[in-house]
Amino acid sequence: MDKLIYTAMTGANAAAHRQAVLSNNLANVSTNGFRAELSTYRAVPVRGDGSTTRVMALEATPGFLDIPGTPQRTGRAMDAMTTGNSWFGVQALDGTEAYTRNGSFEVAADGTLKTSTGLTVLSDGGAPILVPANAEVTLGVDGTLTAKVGQQPSAGIGRLKVATPTGEDPLKRGNDGLFRTTSGDPMPNDANARLQLGIIEGSNVNAIETMVGMIQTARQFEAQTRLMQTAEADDRAAAQLLSMQG
Repeated sequence: MDKLIYTAMTGANAAAHRQAVLSNNLANVSTNGFRAELSTYRAVPVRGDGSTTRVMALEATPGFLDIPGTPQRTGRAMDAMTTGNSWFGVQALDGTEAYTRNGSFEVAADGTLKTSTGLTVLSDGGAPILVPANAEVTLGVDGTLTAKVGQQPSAGIGRLKVATPTGEDPLKRGNDGLFRTTSGDPMPNDANARLQLGIIEGSNVNAIETMVGMIQTARQFEAQTRLMQTAEADDRAAAQLLSMQG
């Protein structure tokens, strides 16, 4: 009985974890540049005396779906989408350099260039980009930023950091939803990266596929719960038999 109830319990825990991953993906179906988190089940043998026949189920997140989201044309001058596998460099809330595919930019009240989610955008030198007050900002296909104040000539104020990960140091998702290199080291700026202007990249989450996955996972959780109820009923019946006299 104990083998059944513990195996069912780990199966239910794995299903609950997958449901959480799928729910988070579905909640971000409209988030610019969002990458769907992948999930998979794996069987883990239990080690120890008398446990060689036990196998527990675990839910693992091997990575994220690394395909571009649907392009959305906005016509806005400060919206951009990277081409290929390039990412925009931003400063995370913990102060570290991180990467995002959200290319919707705006100027904060203090003149700092930020993403639409409030993250500070980094230049190709890894520093924040400051925009002069009352300036009209123009973004180029190579990531260069020019500002024009009144009747003065346009002047360059920096260049966006656009980096491309390598197979030797791939990106991984952080708990804050941003991406960082596996080594933790900042990526160098990719001078050959180009942008599509007036376009932002949408989420790559397939809403229908995710909803179907959530239904399947809910059924798996129910099946594991029924197994635990069966184990409880068997234990109760066994206790009654052992307590019989005669």
